[in-house]
Amino acid sequence: QVQLVESGGGLVQPGGSLRLSCAASGFALSNIYASWYRQTPEKERELVARISPSGLSTDYADSVKGRFTISRDSAKNTLYLQMSSLKPDDTAIYFCRASAAFGAIRGPGTQVRVSS
Repeated sequence: QVQLVESGGGLVQPGGSLRLSCAASGFALSNIYASWYRQTPEKERELVARISPSGLSTDYADSVKGRFTISRDSAKNTLYLQMSSLKPDDTAIYFCRASAAFGAIRGPGTQVRVSS
C-alpha cells in the first residue's frame, strides 16, 4: 500500500523542540522532492520546508529559517523535520508530501501545539 504516515507531533512549550517523522511505504522517498507543509483553520496551507531529490538542496519558509531542518534517511525511507525554538505561531497540523513518479502523495498529518 502506497502511503505516508507522520508522527512525532504533540504539545510543547515555547522554546522547545520536536522532531516530526514521515514514514513512507510502497514507494521510495529517495531521489524525489519531498516537503513538509502546515495548515491551521485560520491560515492557508504553508510550505514549511522542501528537500531536493539529491538531498543537496533545501528550502525553508522565512518564518522557520534557522529553526527548522528537513532531512531524509533513505535507508529508513523516512523524512524528518527537526523543529527547535518553537513559537505559538508554529501551532498547526503538519503533513508531509512527496512528488513520486506516480504522482503527488501526502500523509494525514500530525498535530503540533506550542503553548505554555
